[in-house]
Parts: sequence; structure tokens; C-alpha cells
Amino acid sequence: MRFLKKGDDKKPKSESGSEAKGHPDLKVISGSQISGRQPQQQAPPQQQQPQNITLPNIKYKIAVASGKGGVGKSTVATNLAISLANAGGAVGLMDADAYGPSIPTMMGIQEQPKVSPERKLIPLVRHNIKLMSIGFMVPEEQAMIWRGPMLHSSIRQLLSDVEWEELDYLIIDLPPGTGDVALSLTQAIPLTGALIVTTPQDVALADVRRGVAMFERLGVPILGIIENMSYFLCPHCNEKTEIFRKDGGKNMSERFGVEFLGQIPLDAEVCTAGDIGVPIVAGHPESPQSEAFGAVAQELETVLAETGDEDELTIL
Repeated sequence: MRFLKKGDDKKPKSESGSEAKGHPDLKVISGSQISGRQPQQQAPPQQQQPQNITLPNIKYKIAVASGKGGVGKSTVATNLAISLANAGGAVGLMDADAYGPSIPTMMGIQEQPKVSPERKLIPLVRHNIKLMSIGFMVPEEQAMIWRGPMLHSSIRQLLSDVEWEELDYLIIDLPPGTGDVALSLTQAIPLTGALIVTTPQDVALADVRRGVAMFERLGVPILGIIENMSYFLCPHCNEKTEIFRKDGGKNMSERFGVEFLGQIPLDAEVCTAGDIGVPIVAGHPESPQSEAFGAVAQELETVLAETGDEDELTIL
């Protein structure tokens, strides 16, 4: 697996001067390898558009996105993946956030993936989920300074150069916003659809509109909206408190005519569980938050089943 890079073939060094332990089959670009001067712009050569990656052994390919950062998108993607696996699905989780990969921390993995005899990366497995992230192969202190073509190449390689094998679901955790990675992903594979993660307050919902508009323009169906940090459930009296307003995500889903998959309660334990590498659905399966993630997974399964039925009717 080869990634584009600048500079020579020397391995990047950490601030302490010791060699950074990057993956032997991955070439990356670091901040120290970039000069302050911008390269001369050249007209792109006329070349054939790369073909889509089909991934026929994966039934559903689902992107998890958010219009802005800080809404808990990676937390939702991780716990949703585990909930789908707990329900009997074969699940993969791909971390497509090259700038801030969160999956290694949330899943508690510090290893590097091995390489098969066919020179493909073998996903790491944790909590019955097949995992792949650029964060597995790059030191934490490594700066990922990539332009559009590098991002496009990395996304294609994390999809096609990985032995995903047979999966019911491939959950793809996108970086926040509406940038190059989402565009590259939709150009690389035919997505089943996208999930939009938001919080109830207006500042987050304004960005949901942009996210929905982006996927509509790219021709990707919106499978549903998930409202994270919906309310605080007191662990002592069980009283519900709406800290960030109420029903913002539900109202937004009605406005756009898409499914509302559910609300996830706010709780400090969700953050703690992710920080220690044991997501709350895995570490505390009986918690209200885990039950909420399980309900969202069930709603998603229903939406996917209905989508499949509609496709079959259309073909007939």
C-alpha cells in the first residue's frame, strides 16, 4: 500500500529526534516535509476517470457525517457499529478522517495492521468489528498535511487495498464538514446512503442543512438523522433535562422528509468509555445510552430493509 508523499524516502522523525514508527507499507507526508512556498500550479493532465470500487462482498456501505465538528459523530459511528454487530451483523468500521482519526483511541488499539501475502492490509478486530484507520499506521505526533489528490488516493486505498471480506455493513466515519473526503468517497464507491449526526441546538442544525444538501448534490440517499446529546438523564432521579433545546433533529428530519432514527442521551460515561477504548455499548450494554444506540440500529435496519424492497419493486 503506497501513499503519495513529498520529500525524500527518510522516515519522519518525532520532536525528540527518534524515528517515528510508521507502518512499513504506508508512505505519508508530514509537516516538516512541506516548504512554505506553494508549488507552481499546472493544468491537470487529461486522463481517464478512475472506476468505482464495487466491494461486492459488502452489502451496505454507509457514511456517517456531520455538518460540523463537536457533535459526537465518531462516537455515534463507533457505538452504532457495535450495536449492529450485537444484533448479529458482520460489521466493518472505516475511519476516513485523515486529519483527526478517532477510531484507534475509541477502540483502544495501538497496533498496526498486518499485510497479507497479496499485499493487502488485514483489518484489526475489536468488539467483533473489523477496523481500519490511517491512525493505526501513523504516529500520533505525525502531521497529516494532505491536499485533495492525496486524500482521494488514501480513501481509495483504504477501501480497495484492505481485506474486508464479507460484511453486512461497512460504517465509514467521515471527517466533519463538506470537504474533499466526502467527494472522494462518493466517487470511489456506490454508497448505500448517509447518516447525518447532529445535536439539537440551532448552530448545529444550520450545518445539517449543508450536509444534506451536499449528499443530495452527490446523489447519495440520506438514510436518516441521529440526534446526539439530546437530553441529560439524571442517574439519581431519572429526570430528563433538555440542555441544548428540544427535538431539533426530529424537526429537521421532518423538514427534509428523511427518517429520524432516534435520540442519544448526554452522559459523561459515553466520553469516558471512548477515552479508555471501550465504547459504552461494549462496556455498559445495559445503560440508557446503549439502549438508545440499539434502538437507532434497529431503526436503521428497518430503513435499509424498506429501501431494498423499494429497489426490488422498481426493478420489477
